[in-house]
Amino acid sequence: MNKTLLLVDGSSYLYRAFHALPDLRNAEGAPTGAIYGMINMLRRLRSDYPAAYIGCVFDAKGKTFRDDLYPEYKANRASMPEDLARQIGPIHEAVRAMGWPILEVAGIEADDVIGTLTVEATRQGLQTVVSTGDKDLAQLVNEHVTLVNTMSNERLDRAGVIAKFGVPPERIVDYLSLVGDTVDNVPGVEKVGPKTAAKWISQYGSLDAIIESAEKIGGAVGENLRRALDWLPQARVLVTVKTDCDLTSHMASIPESLAHKPEDRPALRDFFARNGFKTWLRELNAELGPATQAGGPAVTPASGAQGGLFDAPMTSTTVVAVAPVPAVAYETVLTQEQLDTWLQRIDRAALTAFDTETTSLDQMQAELVGLSLSCEPGVAAYIPVAHKYPGAPEQLGRDYVLARMKPWLEDDAKPKVGQNLKYDSHVLANHGIGLRGIVHDTLLESYVFEAHRSHDMDSLALRHLERKTITFQEVCGKGASQICFDQVELERATEYAAEDADVTLQLHQAMWPHIEQSDKLRYVYEKIEIPTAVVLQKMERNGVLVDAHLLEVQSGELGRRMLEIEQQAYELAGQPFNLGSPKQIGEVFFDKLKLPVLKKTPSGSPSTDEEVLQKLAEDYPLPRVLLDYRSLSKLKSTYTDKLPRMINQRTGRVHTNYGQATAVTGRLASNDPNLQNIPVRTTEGRRIRHAFIAPPGSVILSADYSQIELRIMAHLSGDENMLRAFAQGEDIHRATAAEIFGIAPADVASEQRRYAKVINFGLIYGMSAFGLAGNLGIERSAAQMYIDKYFMRFAGVKQFMDETRAQAKANGYVETVFGRRLWLPEINSPNGPRRQGAERAAINAPMQGTAADLIKLSMIAVQHWLEESAMKTLLIMQVHDELVLEVPGEELDVVRERIPALMAGVAALRVPLLAEVGVGKNWEEAH
Repeated sequence: MNKTLLLVDGSSYLYRAFHALPDLRNAEGAPTGAIYGMINMLRRLRSDYPAAYIGCVFDAKGKTFRDDLYPEYKANRASMPEDLARQIGPIHEAVRAMGWPILEVAGIEADDVIGTLTVEATRQGLQTVVSTGDKDLAQLVNEHVTLVNTMSNERLDRAGVIAKFGVPPERIVDYLSLVGDTVDNVPGVEKVGPKTAAKWISQYGSLDAIIESAEKIGGAVGENLRRALDWLPQARVLVTVKTDCDLTSHMASIPESLAHKPEDRPALRDFFARNGFKTWLRELNAELGPATQAGGPAVTPASGAQGGLFDAPMTSTTVVAVAPVPAVAYETVLTQEQLDTWLQRIDRAALTAFDTETTSLDQMQAELVGLSLSCEPGVAAYIPVAHKYPGAPEQLGRDYVLARMKPWLEDDAKPKVGQNLKYDSHVLANHGIGLRGIVHDTLLESYVFEAHRSHDMDSLALRHLERKTITFQEVCGKGASQICFDQVELERATEYAAEDADVTLQLHQAMWPHIEQSDKLRYVYEKIEIPTAVVLQKMERNGVLVDAHLLEVQSGELGRRMLEIEQQAYELAGQPFNLGSPKQIGEVFFDKLKLPVLKKTPSGSPSTDEEVLQKLAEDYPLPRVLLDYRSLSKLKSTYTDKLPRMINQRTGRVHTNYGQATAVTGRLASNDPNLQNIPVRTTEGRRIRHAFIAPPGSVILSADYSQIELRIMAHLSGDENMLRAFAQGEDIHRATAAEIFGIAPADVASEQRRYAKVINFGLIYGMSAFGLAGNLGIERSAAQMYIDKYFMRFAGVKQFMDETRAQAKANGYVETVFGRRLWLPEINSPNGPRRQGAERAAINAPMQGTAADLIKLSMIAVQHWLEESAMKTLLIMQVHDELVLEVPGEELDVVRERIPALMAGVAALRVPLLAEVGVGKNWEEAH
């Protein structure tokens, strides 16, 4: 043990751990994510930095001298999240059991305790390592003190501080005084950022010298400096870490109070068992022996844990506890004899994991570099076929390997599992092979089981196998230095690719039992998601024909119209400005025209986002003009300019990619290019659809479910009035208006029908009286009256909404008609707005999710009929509730008749499903 003092800034790390890790819970539902992260970090530190003396420092509750000096100090900090506050006590318990002394000194911040200890350690001849994520502590760095950030693998000595901040450690206080500290709400000099601060310090030498030279510094930034001169001395005091605190009442001395202590392993084992930390529990049990082993519940996702904030992705800097990599047998197949052996294995196997390595992520362009296979856990092979780096060993040829494997790859009777096999199907199709026998896909298993979580293999392996996998970036690099997989050395390529197949098989074995035991989840997986993936691959491959010349013409027209709008904006502003610059827009809006500031950006500047412009446009002409400009600019850049460049040179078509495991509701997401978000409410947006054309002799057919979400609401709620209206084929909005206004349907005026339409769709999206009033342009009391009348006449809908909210609160999720689970993380949140948002989502999610299920079932039924009937018609696009087909003229009559019947027949709801069909030379005519 060397003569080093290792100090941990515990307050910094517990927040980082809380926000970086998924929302983990123990068997009792108590949060454990921050605990998990802190333990990980401390374990890693003990391993990476052996030290004779250690300490974990936390901020104590209550005020410090800085609060007395500056009452606004840290005033903008939100209160500690409740789930984090619940973990503070257990974190302290775990830290002590791990042998770390804890320091928590009332009236003194953790930074000041750390600063004081580093000075004392230096006096006693010790080196100090401070583990923190706080930039303020860079001022402590010297030849005896180093900072490390365990979460980003950053290490700062004197040279590191200079490289990062542009100033040496002894000038960090000056630097922070100038730029300020937004975290602690310490203002700096307005408009002075890191580069300016570093430049000034380099030029003048110190903050004092800068202050003395303030009159010489020109421009607006110089004026800002002069306005801040009276404040800067106070700022310097606030950002300076104290190094002379009196700690005598809390510790005797560094050797005596911070000496390295052994772990209390029985206490740790009990702690791990209570909190469900299985890997660490197994390690301790193995060390302590079976006589005293204790079991523990698994760490599980929180009920209702959702993507985004509640599902922070595991990044390369996240510290995680993983099981030791198990012994594996990975083989590089370079001879015909080896290939023969593996062909025999997969031919006999009950299930084979299959994966491809390629030259590109573009599924229509990617070429095969190698294949990997696994039939049993821990045993896998990589078959390289096109590695081209200098000195690469001779490999079996791609054509030879594919010819040998083609019978197995195309055999429906040979079951296969993969991670996103839709992509691998495209890669093989590029080489003339149609992949069949897809019975499982771990991407879709994860999506059905936990739609709210991350579904990439690295995250799945951590979550289900407690295994850290080799990432693509670790093998190929990233950014400009990234190499193609065909340049990866075979030994490393085998480690990565064979692991992919091995882990895929093990992930299936871990996830499939959860789906298999639930009839609902199994139906969604086997009858909807797996067949949909097969249809999507065919639809993506079909592509869509676009008229590049027409798009170019439209692009020119949009450009000319944008120039006209630009001139109009200049006139309204009284000056030219960059319509694409938020900074310049803000200056015109708020400095010159004095428009009201409705919202601010995180940096404190007035916002000019879409929401702000929409509100300002109600009263001022310039925001309206700017919205028009942005709308045209987006159409031009996203579609008219881009689509012609995305035409595949081989097929002459545009090929989108449908993300199947993206939206928690089950909806598909079109990307590269996104064909689902072409605006249809503007003339310019609709004109883009004119460019989606049929080839000569064919037409475009669009089949769209009619009022699908309202029909699903009628089915789910069982409301008699709503069911009757749909059963009798009535106009549902007219029928609703008749119920609300107490008149006969024939007497409903157009304005009354419009009100009813807004109410119908608004309420299933959880619209409040306030929102309804805004949409209808009426008083809030009148809107509430309409809502009350609506629920009086449609009592079943009200009952359904109340019951659904209650079920969501109890389960953390709601379900579609077919059993898809839609998770709602904030449904029991103490935060009112978040909870109310989740309650609104609880009402809409079953409708939107069921609609997504129905359109997927329709795609499956339509594609099956087309293939069974040997039709030449192609399914080319899916846009939410709409299917788009390319139909040869001779097949039009039968397709136009059959498609609506197929779509209406995919499910038997309490109300009839209705699909409407349109036909035209292009998509806009057909829609």
